[in-house]
Amino acid sequence: MADEKIGVVVKFFVKPSVAAIEVTSGGIKTGDLLRFRGHTTDFTEQVQSMQVDNKPVEEAPPGSMVGIRVKERVRENDDVYKVVD
Repeated sequence: MADEKIGVVVKFFVKPSVAAIEVTSGGIKTGDLLRFRGHTTDFTEQVQSMQVDNKPVEEAPPGSMVGIRVKERVRENDDVYKVVD
């Protein structure tokens, strides 16, 4: 499996455990497997749902800012990769 960089974490919201991600290339779809990597972060998670401007969406193209619920803490500037076969 290879990882393709698709964005970066710009903010983390603790209470709902949501990562705000700036999509820089490729795009994200519901069901994609994402890998979050940073100085102290390294885990993978499948996208169950995501929101743009507080509205549910199925996909987020490059240039969009998307919120995705995550199981672990992420930090600003963590890289986000799409795991591809």
